[in-house]
Amino acid sequence: MDKFDVKKAYRELYAPPAKDFVVVDVPELAYVAVDGHGDPNTSAAYAEAVEALFGVAYAVKFASRKELDRDFVVAPLEGLWRADDPATFVTRQKDAWSWTMMISQPDWITAGMVGAAVAATARKKDNPALAHVRLMSMVEGRCVQILHVGSYDDEAPTLERLHHRYLPEHGLTFNGDHHEIYLSDVRRTEPAKLKTVLRQPVKSA
Repeated sequence: MDKFDVKKAYRELYAPPAKDFVVVDVPELAYVAVDGHGDPNTSAAYAEAVEALFGVAYAVKFASRKELDRDFVVAPLEGLWRADDPATFVTRQKDAWSWTMMISQPDWITAGMVGAAVAATARKKDNPALAHVRLMSMVEGRCVQILHVGSYDDEAPTLERLHHRYLPEHGLTFNGDHHEIYLSDVRRTEPAKLKTVLRQPVKSA
C-alpha cells in the first residue's frame, strides 16, 4: 500500500530555503494536539505532551493500517507558540510562552480514531497529557517561512530579521501564532545541525 507522507504531499510547506523568506499558502490541515505553557526545556508538562502526542500518533497509524488498509508516515512534531509580547521570542523569555504541540494527521483520520488511540496508549503508560490530546483542524492561509539550521536558541536573529525588517518592508503584519516544524530528531541530532521550519501567518499591515 502507498504511504501518505505529509512532507511529500505538501513539500513547499516542509522544505523552505534556508537563506531567504518565502510566502506560502497553507490549506486546512488536521493535527493531534496538546496545549500548555512554560519553558519547553524545563516544563514537565511539555515533555509529557510530546510523549503523549507521539504515542497517540503511532497508535493512530497502526489502527489506520489495520482497520482501513491505509498507511502513513508519522509526521514531525510541530509547535504553535504565543505570548502577550512577541518580542519574548527574540529575547528567548521562555517562561512567558504558551504553546500548542501537534503532529499532522491525514484527512481520513477521525476524532473517534484519535479517541481510541488515546485509550490504547493510556493502557500502556500513565501520562496526564493523554487526557488533553485532541484532534483539531487549522487553516493558516498566507504565511512567511524559512528553514533554520542550528540550535533552537539561535533562532533569535532570524526572527528579529522577520519581525523588524521583512514584514515591515513587505507591508505585512502578524496574523496568528509563531509556528515551528521540527524536521530533526532532537535526540539524535547535534544542535548545530537541527533543521526547523520557522513559519509566521501574516496579513497586510
